[in-house]
Amino acid sequence: MTFDELQSLLEQEAQSMLHLHQSDDPAAFAMQFHDRKELPVRAMAEQIGCRQRAAKKLPALSQHNLLYTPLALEQSSGQRAAEYKASFMSGKRVIDLSGGLGVDTMFLARVFLEVVYCERDQVLCAVVEHNLKRCGISNVKVKHSDSIEFLLSYPDDCFDWIFVDPARREQGRRSIALEAASPDVVAFHDMMLCKARWVCIKASPALEISGLKMLLPALHTIIVVSVDNECKEILLLLDQEAREKAVMVKAVCLSSDSEVVNEIVGDGVVGRPLASSVKEYIYEPDPAIIKGRLSSVLARDYSLEFVNKSVDYLTSECKIEAFPGRSFRMIEVVPYKPKSFRGFLELHAIKGASIQRRDFPLSPEELRKKYRLLESERAFLFFTRDREGHPICIYALRCFPGDEAALSVQDRSAAPEC
Repeated sequence: MTFDELQSLLEQEAQSMLHLHQSDDPAAFAMQFHDRKELPVRAMAEQIGCRQRAAKKLPALSQHNLLYTPLALEQSSGQRAAEYKASFMSGKRVIDLSGGLGVDTMFLARVFLEVVYCERDQVLCAVVEHNLKRCGISNVKVKHSDSIEFLLSYPDDCFDWIFVDPARREQGRRSIALEAASPDVVAFHDMMLCKARWVCIKASPALEISGLKMLLPALHTIIVVSVDNECKEILLLLDQEAREKAVMVKAVCLSSDSEVVNEIVGDGVVGRPLASSVKEYIYEPDPAIIKGRLSSVLARDYSLEFVNKSVDYLTSECKIEAFPGRSFRMIEVVPYKPKSFRGFLELHAIKGASIQRRDFPLSPEELRKKYRLLESERAFLFFTRDREGHPICIYALRCFPGDEAALSVQDRSAAPEC
């Protein structure tokens, strides 16, 4: 989006048309009005597409008919993740060094007296100023500047918190490493902690969490955040007084349609109990728990056992309600033998299944092609190994809340009493 397009989008006619055509296909809209030279048709079509995506990603904010840029919307926090950050960050003053679309800024404005938003893209600054007014937020100061230069202009201990979501692009490609991000939070670690007691760094969900204390000596807590069973971000909390302290790891599992926060916290070395065999129910922990390497803590807290030594599949005789992850009812477990496996599929009339694979030589794509399997939301085939390391396949049905009635009488009668 250019400045000229932004100014044209703010005109009454463009705003009215955006509202009238909010459900249109963006490409069809652009084709229908391509001859309206007085209107920013390209930018309007872009806004229609952005608003449709924002309705899902930012349901509360999208009610205010905000403006977006596609890349900023893609890179912004989702509403549930932004709400979570605002639940543990609070105080008088916070600075957002990576402004972007300003989603985190808007939620932080609810819990801080003053928020400073810093962004080097001048168009984005103008978009955010517009959006803040639309949302009735008046305690945010928007600054168009390089974030590090701007932060250096403040005296030490000026902020309670610094929030930074560094740009993770290196030579045009996305990068995971903290050192390749902009701003370089590793290089400016000490300087940031001179300006604020606490720093929150939003990192890629693909970041390797081991060894981070060597890069960030003041690292206090690692929080792996998931929303609707998808790992969204890793938050690195730095504390001025945590240089000699061990790092705490926490998995936070959120749902877009619930305010419940499910937390699993690491608390030292926890054993990894192995099941003698696969039991009635199978569990796959939430991706945040797996990423945080907290499956052993989960197994201990829920009295579960691992299917084998190397993967995070858990099992138990009894169904665990509200399990943080996915639950399945086991139908049968068979040793995986390529020559006889097709007969197993025919015996159970399995023509489609979701294929899950961990510690197994064949990929899901190879397995699907080999056995000509369609997709399924209910039937699952887990290809993994037993406790002795032999390849197995677990045939199971996905458990959904309140769907016990969908199980056959035979299936239910075989279930253990818990």
